[in-house]
Amino acid sequence: MNNSSNRMSEIVFFDVETTAPSPAGRWWLLEFGAILVCPRKLVEVGSYDTLIRPGDLSAVSRRFTDVEAIASAPTFQEVADKIFDILDGRVWAGHNIQRFDCPRLREAFADIGRPAPEPAGVIDSLNVLAAEFGRRAGDLKMATLAAYFGIGKQKHRSLDDARMNLEVLKHCATVLLLESTLPHAMQLAGRDGAVTRRSSTPVPAAAQHRPTMAQTKLPFTPVKAVPAPSTAHKSGGKRNSLGKPVGRANAIATNNKQGAEGAAALPKVTRPTRASTTTPFHMILRHSRAIIR
Repeated sequence: MNNSSNRMSEIVFFDVETTAPSPAGRWWLLEFGAILVCPRKLVEVGSYDTLIRPGDLSAVSRRFTDVEAIASAPTFQEVADKIFDILDGRVWAGHNIQRFDCPRLREAFADIGRPAPEPAGVIDSLNVLAAEFGRRAGDLKMATLAAYFGIGKQKHRSLDDARMNLEVLKHCATVLLLESTLPHAMQLAGRDGAVTRRSSTPVPAAAQHRPTMAQTKLPFTPVKAVPAPSTAHKSGGKRNSLGKPVGRANAIATNNKQGAEGAAALPKVTRPTRASTTTPFHMILRHSRAIIR
């Protein structure tokens, strides 16, 4: 971890745990944890954590589960070289580190009369998420963000919190990338907190097979074809010299009237075929006379 060639190519995510401030405003470090992360792959490449025995053990809250372990832990002066080597010259990252973790570390180094490490840059995830991600999770506490993404419960242990910080940033960055790439789709997906998904309900068996025409019950009764009325009519009475029956006009009018009534009653009138049509006698006689002439 102390290879100087890697300092500018690695990000150190870190977190500190402290006592509550004394009436005089004094804080004591209780734990330091850090992970080294490759910025190109966002994978952990190294880690370090240690408990720290404070100068005043009475300042340790009984809610801290490792009170006995802290009592036997090294002092800050004993681990200062290691912490300095991890932090100095690297990019620092953490949640609210600019207002809390960094000042506590500077105070600790000042207490032992040593200069504090200096970062190559600082990434405070609280500031980044406040500006870009917003309060869609409710607030910007690490525990709230972790619960929002289903990462887990915050343990308030330095190394665990540093790793959780990295995972929260990954999730937030993914959401922001999707929103910038597909703004309309993400807006629809996030509306009212619901995402429209394709239904997984199986199609009923009755709807998988369409009935045939023979199985379909029509809402009307098909009309049967009506045979065309014969155009040949027997008529009694006298004929004139051309073979035309006397009183034919009356017969034609009667037939036309019956035909009109039939047409009104039927949706379609089938025309008689040539085989069923009988040529009137006077037409045959007319053509015969033309041929003879």
